[in-house]
Amino acid sequence: MSEDRRLDVLRAIVQDYVATREPVGSRMLVERHALGVSPATIRNDMAALEEHGLIAQPHTSAGRVPTDKGYRLFVDQIGTIKPLSAAEKRAIQVLLDDAVDLDDVVERTVRLLAQLTHQVAVVQYPSLRRSTLRHLELVPLSPKRLLVVIITDTGRVEQRTIETAAEIDPGVTAELRARLNVIGAGRRLQAMTAELEALPQQFAPEHRGLVRAVSEQLLDALRQDAEERIVLAGTANLARSDVDFSRTIGPVLEALEEQVVLLKLFSEMEEETVAVRIGAENHHEGLAEASIVASVYGGEVPSDGVARLGVLGPTRMDYPGTMAAVRAVARYLSRILAG
Repeated sequence: MSEDRRLDVLRAIVQDYVATREPVGSRMLVERHALGVSPATIRNDMAALEEHGLIAQPHTSAGRVPTDKGYRLFVDQIGTIKPLSAAEKRAIQVLLDDAVDLDDVVERTVRLLAQLTHQVAVVQYPSLRRSTLRHLELVPLSPKRLLVVIITDTGRVEQRTIETAAEIDPGVTAELRARLNVIGAGRRLQAMTAELEALPQQFAPEHRGLVRAVSEQLLDALRQDAEERIVLAGTANLARSDVDFSRTIGPVLEALEEQVVLLKLFSEMEEETVAVRIGAENHHEGLAEASIVASVYGGEVPSDGVARLGVLGPTRMDYPGTMAAVRAVARYLSRILAG
């Protein structure tokens, strides 16, 4: 019984601290929450929570604030994520339904997520590796130049240009296009590696140079991670949270500027409906006082997702509301891409 009550006390401390930015004292808990026990009992519970490293006293005041460990326990105890309101769901639908292409979808999504959560929103472009090939086109630009166009099921379009020493045979181009589309139809691009490597040997020796060049461009597109791109919005929201960082927001801004940092953090996050990394869990010094709430999108189950989206902000964050917004936007974006 005391463990359940202490969880209730911790939950109340987190909620009050997120709402007020002020350390929470026992008197405030008695006045704001129907905990059903005396102030002395609450003080004992707070002492136990502090002993377990779940709350801390930032200065000599009687108030306490949650620690990273306390936030983690709070997040882990969230049984179900409450759905967004009808108005919020309608806002998502209205904004995203009018998008004209993938770039527009990503831009609208990141702005929407920043508006809903009042945090920094991050959206990763659909990964080529995780995407399914819808169509591959070979377009002659000149007698010795060929444009390779990769079109995925997510609407992603990747283009590569090939220069050849000899003139390109239109018949070979047509056959190569047909074979590539048969190989890749409905498959993830990363599953085509073996076939692409073997493809040149299926053509006459004089045409293998062109086939090899096209295959290498496709393999290179997967190898280089050129598709690993993210878009940010809402960076100005950090300025409103400046007091939540003991130093300055500088280290956080520097981490945001390094896309490779965010991509690495995204890749390390669990493939769950909604994953949360708090403070030092981020394994990056600049984000030691920040939290990331993220979700995969683009698949029926998390393991089938093509990329991630999420928000970054101070550890003093409305976790239930942020998790609900991230989940809702990820689900709607998945439906749009499945189109």
